[in-house]
Amino acid sequence: MTRSEFRFFDRLRVRWAEIDAQKIVFNGHYLMYFDTAIAGYWRALALPYAETMQLLDGDLFVRKATVEYLASARYDDVLDVGMRCAHIGNSSIVFKGGVFRQEQLLVSGELVYVFVEPHAPVPKPVPAALRGAFDTFEAGGEMLDVRVADWPTLGAAAQAVRTAVFINEQKIPAEMEWDESDPDAVHAVAFNRLGMPLATGRLLQHAPQVARIGRMASLQPSRGSGIGRAVLDALLQAARERGDRDVVLHAQTSAAAFYARAGFSARGAGFEEAGIPHIEMARAL
Repeated sequence: MTRSEFRFFDRLRVRWAEIDAQKIVFNGHYLMYFDTAIAGYWRALALPYAETMQLLDGDLFVRKATVEYLASARYDDVLDVGMRCAHIGNSSIVFKGGVFRQEQLLVSGELVYVFVEPHAPVPKPVPAALRGAFDTFEAGGEMLDVRVADWPTLGAAAQAVRTAVFINEQKIPAEMEWDESDPDAVHAVAFNRLGMPLATGRLLQHAPQVARIGRMASLQPSRGSGIGRAVLDALLQAARERGDRDVVLHAQTSAAAFYARAGFSARGAGFEEAGIPHIEMARAL
């Protein structure tokens, strides 16, 4: 088993609590490492696990876990845990995993899951849509479909994401979230391969040749996986195509680093919108 066999890796640093009296990672923790990597693998597929299982009317149970120990990891080692879908049977899914310290394989593993009825451990066939998502990812395909269109086309999907994030999660009053700008804006929504909307944002005309981006939102399970950046890049491209030269936005201060990585710079003092600290940020196109 080599690193080249894996498209997905989850990086971790060994914590003090994970080593044993022999000053190496306790053997049972590698199963936790593999399980954590599985969670990251689902994010890489743009498939929020709980929502995906609900949509597919099923769930996954572990049937068997096999671990082979080749060498030991020690405190403060930086490890890359590779994970891939190796085989899909009628109702079973086999994942292969490898724990690497740079190029050295320390531990290999195999996890066998069974797709079952949601409320009883009765096997059922793996849905074709889920098979397709695994096959596409392992073949190097795109897992997101970022669409840019008007409110009549994308409004329902954008509204679902914004309701979940701004109204339900951040407790912004509904009357503050919905305004007269939505019908005039350009909207972007990121969908996964099951057609689930995961992130959204909108583009307005702030001034001649100056765009304004707002209402950027990503569902909680999708954060940190690049989906929000895909929506932002789509809106920036839409602004370029209509001839804008600059873009401004009001960033929640907790998201300022996200926009800074996309080339935005803060300007002016911080302020509050809807009771949440914000900062104005801008960049040239």
